[in-house]
Parts: sequence; C-alpha cells; structure tokens
Amino acid sequence: QVQLVESGGGLVQAGGSLRLSCAASGGTFNSYVMGWFRQAPGKEREFVAAISRGGGTTYYADSVKGRFTISRDNAKHAVYLQMNSLKSEDTAVYYCAADRRSGQTMQRNYSGVDYWGKGTLVSVSS
Repeated sequence: QVQLVESGGGLVQAGGSLRLSCAASGGTFNSYVMGWFRQAPGKEREFVAAISRGGGTTYYADSVKGRFTISRDNAKHAVYLQMNSLKSEDTAVYYCAADRRSGQTMQRNYSGVDYWGKGTLVSVSS
C-alpha cells in the first residue's frame, strides 16, 4: 500500500510560479511511474505530467508543455511539479498518482492508476 501526500498548493497571480511536492510512503517508490493530474470544478480529471521510474522520460499534456516540469527524487521518495507562467485555466485540485503501468498508458487512461493522493488546491487569479 502506497500513501501519497501532496503539498505546495495555494493562491498565485497569473504569470507566477508554484512548486508542488508529493511525498510517498509504503511500497517500493522506484517501481512506480509517478504523475500529476488535475481536476477543475465541474470538469473531468485530466492528465498533467508523468515521469518514468528512473526519471529519464517525462510526459506532458499539451496545455502545460513548456511551462510545467515534473521531476522525482527516488532517494527521498518524492515527486515534484514546477509550474511556471501560470494561467487562470490552471486553477484546479492537483493530484499525485502512482502507477505500475507505463507513462504512456497513464497519460491515456487514468482509470488504472494504482494510488492517488488527496489533492492540493491551486488557484490562479487573473
């Protein structure tokens, strides 16, 4: 059983930056692809970014490519999401996810994600 706890959310002005963190406990951290998803009010949960087990491959949604950077520290059992040039449409609850499948599969189909965090709210004011 893997527990995921997100932190780092908050209120920021458009154009600003935030760094989200996800601390993992239980399980074998480096056996999981790690990712971030988000869900805005009234909308379906959507993929944001994922990173391979070793950290060498990353995946991004088109809407965040060039603005967000995902990284992981296997020694610290942590994954991060650096968010720059934030826009009002980035406002959402952001969820950390752990998946035994591939990054491509996580990007295409979130229903098979093994573990979810409880989320952290990011609000971007325009």
